[in-house]
Amino acid sequence: MTARILVADDDPKHAQLIRLYLEREGHQVMTVGDGRAALDQARARRPDLIILDIMMPLVDGLDVCRILRAESNVAILLVTARSSENDMLLGLDIGADDYLSKPVSPRELTARVRALLRRIGATEDPSTVLRVGELEVDAGRFEVRVGGTPVGLTAKEFGILELLAREPGRVFTRGQIIDKTFGFEQDVSERTVDAHVVNLRRKIETDPAEPRYVQTVYGRGYRMAET
Repeated sequence: MTARILVADDDPKHAQLIRLYLEREGHQVMTVGDGRAALDQARARRPDLIILDIMMPLVDGLDVCRILRAESNVAILLVTARSSENDMLLGLDIGADDYLSKPVSPRELTARVRALLRRIGATEDPSTVLRVGELEVDAGRFEVRVGGTPVGLTAKEFGILELLAREPGRVFTRGQIIDKTFGFEQDVSERTVDAHVVNLRRKIETDPAEPRYVQTVYGRGYRMAET
């Protein structure tokens, strides 16, 4: 699918390289060089996906991610020179959909962009609305409602929830969730899945410590409750 993509990176050469590869994929790409411009253009242009460098002037990428996630469900891919697992989990915890460490392989980046866009794009049956109790997962519109109230999810959170909601009662291992939800991505750990599930429960469960919908099956994985 063709998408509108915003690239925020204070290294002009790196930003232009990313732009070149994404434009070859047929996307419309805009670049900015600082976090404040990223916020302004994200609000004005409403891109489908934002690629954020963490270490940017004026407003860093993590703060941009926090602010935008509170305002919308736009897909967010963080790119940074930091490479520890704690940094990755922090990025996921504040709402990023994916995380890449520098130096970035342009081919890997474009593959991850394709995977993210597939998860927020049209599904096989756009009219499908999955219902479990008061939970509604509208796959065609990329919307989730609990008791009729809309809930904002990241692309990965939505992908995990949709996977579980399509087969209530079925237990999915973390490995199966990675295979079915994370697409081309490499080196995704089971802890990454757990981090997304924690964030998902915070948004859809009345009591995340006693989840009604996304249940843990100890020693196995996760399942959607059948009622």
